[in-house]
Amino acid sequence: MSIVETLKDDYSRFPKDQTYSLYAKDVYFKDPMNQFRGCDRYKLMISFIDTWFINPKMDLHEIQQTGNQIKTEWTLSWNTPLPWQPRIAIAGWSELKLNQDGLICAHIDYWHCSKLDVVKQHFFPKDTSGANRTEEKPID
Repeated sequence: MSIVETLKDDYSRFPKDQTYSLYAKDVYFKDPMNQFRGCDRYKLMISFIDTWFINPKMDLHEIQQTGNQIKTEWTLSWNTPLPWQPRIAIAGWSELKLNQDGLICAHIDYWHCSKLDVVKQHFFPKDTSGANRTEEKPID
């Protein structure tokens, strides 16, 4: 199975049973909230999502590989463990870089919204007009 096919499978069951063998031991990860190195630290971040978020889901809208670069478009959503359990959604994209061994050595996430927009979703009803979502349907 190609790395793209494996990533599609990982996204479909996120955050459960991720294929960490795709990542280099010293993988660099960055998103608007975190920046670190190491596959072990990456596993901890995914475990945090799995432990503390309710009903986490990652919808993959697009994935493409060009040489040693892979780009994905996605929407991450979950219910926050607050008494009213708001449904939060972050649309974004990832840029993955493969090393000479074909392992992911860099994983950088970008959001189509600000951190403040994410905080606001906890206290105000989500905009159902689709302003924070891509128009595309998830990949099967």
